[in-house]
Amino acid sequence: MTQARTITVAHSPDADDAFMFHALANAKIDTGWLTIKHELCDIETLNQRARTAELDVTACSFHAYPYIADKYVITRAGASMGDRYGPIIVSREPMNPQDLSGRKVATPGPLTSATLALRLYDAKIQPVHMNFNEVQTAVLDGRVDAGVIIHEGQVTYNDLKLFKVVDLGEWWHTKHELPLPLGCNVARRDLGHEVIAQFSRCFSASIRYALEHRQEALDYALSYGRGLDRSRADKFVGMYVNGYTVDIGDKGMQAARLFLKLGRDRGFVTSAAEPEWV
Repeated sequence: MTQARTITVAHSPDADDAFMFHALANAKIDTGWLTIKHELCDIETLNQRARTAELDVTACSFHAYPYIADKYVITRAGASMGDRYGPIIVSREPMNPQDLSGRKVATPGPLTSATLALRLYDAKIQPVHMNFNEVQTAVLDGRVDAGVIIHEGQVTYNDLKLFKVVDLGEWWHTKHELPLPLGCNVARRDLGHEVIAQFSRCFSASIRYALEHRQEALDYALSYGRGLDRSRADKFVGMYVNGYTVDIGDKGMQAARLFLKLGRDRGFVTSAAEPEWV
């Protein structure tokens, strides 16, 4: 019998992650000899903490992965992919996309995939990094000319009378006919094959449980919905918990490799490490 083991799993406090982790967080599935402790943190903080390898398993941005590839491998389950949608550039007044060039645009952090997508969209944009939940306020206050919103902001920005300038996932799909790679889950290599494999099985089972018990999992996700009503939480979860989340698959892996290659080609990604899945 395998010796009992406890690992810490960190992820964002948002509705789609809560939906995915519902079964694990609420003991809906048997994890066997593996005990999982949960920690919630915003994605840019998780990206930075992964660089010091302090977390056993964590959500991270695809953009951040090359900088932690020596310490972590990516699980095939848990990917957040924008299939014809993604982070949205918004402004306080209507703005033409071409007018973004050279402007100050708030981003949710330097290592987020939203920031890399923004820079690939227009290298002349001046990114202004801040916590994701400050972006909309910075746009409304006029501290920046526009902002890139992630998480629930993608379905609530109209409430604040903000205007969509560009949907980066839509732009990416038009250009490459691929989903936009945003987030993934990574496991520290030194956990060993047996622990990583057991976590991967449990995590996949948790995602499948949520999809098969959608209303129950949605009830739990709503507690992390930051003001979303049920129908918008359902829409948001449906955007980011999909077939790619169950298993990223060849198309998803192709998209992630291209995303990072373009980032390297343009000097925005300075690590040559390639994504590696288990």
